[in-house]
Amino acid sequence: MQADFWHQRWQAGEIGFHKHDYNAHMTRFIDLLGIEQGDHVLVPLCGKSLDMIWLRDQGFRVTGVEISPIAVADFFSENNIEHDVTEDSWGKSFKSAGITILCADFFDISPTDLPHVDGVYDRASLIALPETMRPDYARHIAGMIPDTTRSLLITLDYPQQEMKGPPFSVSEREVSRLFSDQFIIEPIYTEDCLVNEPRFREKGLSRLDERVFLLTKNIT
Repeated sequence: MQADFWHQRWQAGEIGFHKHDYNAHMTRFIDLLGIEQGDHVLVPLCGKSLDMIWLRDQGFRVTGVEISPIAVADFFSENNIEHDVTEDSWGKSFKSAGITILCADFFDISPTDLPHVDGVYDRASLIALPETMRPDYARHIAGMIPDTTRSLLITLDYPQQEMKGPPFSVSEREVSRLFSDQFIIEPIYTEDCLVNEPRFREKGLSRLDERVFLLTKNIT
């Protein structure tokens, strides 16, 4: 999606994708990243996700990247987190104890803008992008992280013709197509979650599976 789309969604408060609790798959499977207290976790397209607070509270350093200044401002104000703001060529950096959010287009961020990345957590990034943008996203993620670094990827898989999206449907086959050249892919868990998602049932979905993958960057 173009930047204007997300700016308009946040301005209009159309943020049904925002969750008011921690993601259960993250809390269950985060140890698969093999990270320790003090390690650095990258959260692309983070919105104002509370998952960043959970990650910080486990002792990890967190960097989110989010294009909407409304989302970034809301994250810090709603959670009463003191922070400093600095400017860079790609946008603004909001820094607090344990959590930094770069307010920028994710594709404008380079590895030099980040500390060493020890793990990646993607719950709502890949599924926020239309099919045409996903290959660029996969390549960009691969270029952002060191070899052997692991990513926890969570996708939604449903009949795409039944709902326009976002969030978009990303199947296991598509994850393989996008990432297999540069990552080892391990399917970890699949959950039929339609019964717990009334807003998607109301949109007419007949099936909704949430899938969890562990991606390990290949040594090149």
